[in-house]
Parts: sequence; C-alpha cells; structure tokens
Amino acid sequence: MRLIALLLATTLFAADAPKAKAPAAPKPPEPPVYLTETEAAAVNTDYKLQGEYANAKMGANVIALGKDEFRLVLFKGGLPGAGWDGTPKIEVEGKRDGEGALFKDNIDSATLADGGLTIKSMGITLKRTIRHSPTEGLAAPKGATILFDGQNADAFVDGKIDPRGFLEANTKTKQAFTDFKLHLEFFLPFKPLGRGQGRANSGLYLQHRYEVQVLDSFGLKGLDNECGGIYKNAAPKVNMCFPPLQWQTYDVDFTAAKFDKDGKKTANAVVTVRHNGVTVHDGLELKGATPGGGFKTEVPAPGPFYLQGHGNPVVYRNVWVVAK
Repeated sequence: MRLIALLLATTLFAADAPKAKAPAAPKPPEPPVYLTETEAAAVNTDYKLQGEYANAKMGANVIALGKDEFRLVLFKGGLPGAGWDGTPKIEVEGKRDGEGALFKDNIDSATLADGGLTIKSMGITLKRTIRHSPTEGLAAPKGATILFDGQNADAFVDGKIDPRGFLEANTKTKQAFTDFKLHLEFFLPFKPLGRGQGRANSGLYLQHRYEVQVLDSFGLKGLDNECGGIYKNAAPKVNMCFPPLQWQTYDVDFTAAKFDKDGKKTANAVVTVRHNGVTVHDGLELKGATPGGGFKTEVPAPGPFYLQGHGNPVVYRNVWVVAK
C-alpha cells in the first residue's frame, strides 16, 4: 500500500508540475536599412541598379525590391514631372542577371547594365540620371523664421540632431502657425525589403492637423497615403518621389480654415504643395483634419509643424517658414 501511495503521489505531482515552455521561435532578422549612399553601394549591389533612367522619348524607374528582385516602370515621353505624357505606365518585374538585371514580363526584353537600360523591342537605351529639386538648398528669404539650419534644434520640442547633422523625425515646432509658406528638405533611408507603409514612413503635419505624407514611394502609384499625398484628402497629381538616399523638397503654401465668431467653419483650409519643384496640389481645399495628428479637429487656432516619427530613420534639413 505504501508503494502504491508513493507512486500515486508522484504521478499527481508530475501532473501538477508546470510544463517546461517550448523555446521561443527566433525573431526574423530586421530588414536591412541603409542610411547613406556610400553604405548602400558598398554592401547592397541592388542599390547600384536602382534609380531613374531616361532619354528624349522615355523615362524609367528601376526599384530594388531586395533579394535580387526589381520592378521596372516605364513612362512614355520622359520621367514624371520631366516629359511623361500621362499615358498608362508599363510595369515589369525582373531579376538580377550577372552584374545587371533582366526584365522579360510584358515586353520583349530589357537589360540593365553599365549605367544604361536597353529595351530590345523598342530599340532604345536609357541612361542613368540623378535629378535634383530646383529648390534644394533654397536660402530663406528676408523675414523668414529659421526652424532648422543644422546649428541646433532649439525650435523643436525635444529635437534631436543625428551624427550627420540632420534633424531626426518625431518632433514638433515650439511655435504655432496660421497662414504660411514653408520650405523643408527630407532624406529617406533605403529599405529594399520594406513594402508599402513600411518603406521609410514619416509625415509632415501642417498645424499638427493635415498630413503631407513622407514615404519612399519611388515608382509607386502615387496615392493619397504615398509621398506627396495629403492623407485622406487627395493623391498627388504626379508621383514626384525620387529614389531613396537623395534629398527631396517640399514647398508648401498654406491658408488656414476660416471660422465665424461662434467657431463655425466658413471656409476650408487651402494648400498648394510642390514636391521636388513640381506642383502636386494646386489650391487644394482640405476636407478636414487627417488621422494621426495631434489636433483631431479643426478649430480657429494656429498649430505647430509636426515631423512624424514612425520608427524610420527619416531626417530633415533646411527648414524655414514665412508667415503670411
């Protein structure tokens, strides 16, 4: 009996004992993020092929998707904002081929090598080109308020400057604004394995109410939640996003919403946005505040600029504003 009781107790104890937890599955490695062109070119051969290509009749975006995969987007007439006639784009998937890439889907064949894109069926070659915004480095005019010139981040709440001397995202201005002209320049990291909103997401909030999206949308459709779009309000007239690791510009002309003495809105806010020197919104009336901002509703009060932090190392420079 004593033996039976001992065996029974041992069995019950084993049943009640906590079971050892299975080891947690290892987390997948974080997708690579490259912060400088030199770094990307040194360790990621796909970056060397990504970019814009053009001749007098055609423009092309070559987007690196990671793991030796690419997407080719062709524009008849030239690049967006520089000749494209607005006709439907041709999009082709491709893969690495030696030191270059080969595209076969939807077209006869296209090869990418030695700084050129050759499309066999069209009998043309497009050359690699690097564009710069005509307002890159634009000096602040007399009377402007300098918000960031690389010297300090004193104009921003908990503003941080990265080792390269650029203003990090996830901060807002201490000063609030009503009607204004704003200039800023932004720089997107290269995230070849990122997709959609995971590809260098940030945002410029006007009055902390209306978001002009900041995103690596190079070669994408140009939607309201992509670069140059005003979230939940309007898509840009043209997708002017340059490839990542190139400086880009926003020039914004903003007139705040109007209210009567009882606080009822009598006129919508109006905004004109130039992205890399091209007007992507022209006198657009804003329907209302966009999600994600600090001010969820429109009221007759000024607001700060907010550079949204979304877990991506997006940086800014040459930020200034002229009150109207």
